[in-house]
Amino acid sequence: MVRKIASAVILIPLALLIVSVLVANRATVTVSYDPFGAVDPAMAFHVRLFVLVLALLIAGVIVGGIASWITQRRWRRAARRLQRELAAARAENDRLRDRIAAAEAPHPLSLRPPAA
Repeated sequence: MVRKIASAVILIPLALLIVSVLVANRATVTVSYDPFGAVDPAMAFHVRLFVLVLALLIAGVIVGGIASWITQRRWRRAARRLQRELAAARAENDRLRDRIAAAEAPHPLSLRPPAA
C-alpha cells in the first residue's frame, strides 16, 4: 500500500511536468545526423520539439528496461536452478515417503498371531 502511494506521489507530478513541457514546446526544430555539415547537413529532419522529446523519453524507457533485464539475467538463472533443485528435492521426498509407508505397512502374506 505504501509503495502504491509513494509511486503515485512521484509519478503523477512527473507525468504532469512532462505533459506541460510537451504542450509548451510546439516549435519546429532541425535534427541533424551529420556532424560535419553544420551549414547544410546531409541528413536532417524538421520535427516538432514535443515529438522529439516524447520519442527520446520512450526510447530511454525502452533502453533502460532492456538494460535492467539483461543485468538481472544472473538472478533469473539462479531462480531457475533453484526451482529445478526444489522439484528434485520434492520428488525425492515423495519417493522416500512412499518407501517408508511401504516398509511400515504389514505384508499381505504375514501371519497373524493365533487368537486366544
